[in-house]
Amino acid sequence: MKIFIVCSKKNYNKVPSVKNNLEQAGHLITVPNGYDEPGKEMELRQMDKEKFRFWKKEMLKKDKEIIKANDAILVLNFDKESQKNYIGGATFLEIYNAFDLDKKIYLFNPVPDCMLQDEIEGMNPIIINGDLSKVV
Repeated sequence: MKIFIVCSKKNYNKVPSVKNNLEQAGHLITVPNGYDEPGKEMELRQMDKEKFRFWKKEMLKKDKEIIKANDAILVLNFDKESQKNYIGGATFLEIYNAFDLDKKIYLFNPVPDCMLQDEIEGMNPIIINGDLSKVV
């Protein structure tokens, strides 16, 4: 299966292990947008507001194209600071795009207790509770 991994930049350090495990199971993995340049967003935000907006717009469009080319997304919703099972704005949009494109949606951890909880649950994600063997 082709799987697009999505997560907060704060959790990029967990991507290699998950990617390797999924590849060993025979899956083809696409890493998050910006994974190779994690500091670029902050750099652009500080340099030029218009360039940042354009870059962000293009990244959001690219996300949708990547999701179209994959069979599923795997959301690495680990804790971020004091927020348990964190899902941020961009990740929520990726979840929505996968839902809209009728792709499988896997969450590494349960849906967070947050203002978007009902919407996320309504998109019927498959909660794997850290068990990558459930990604099928």
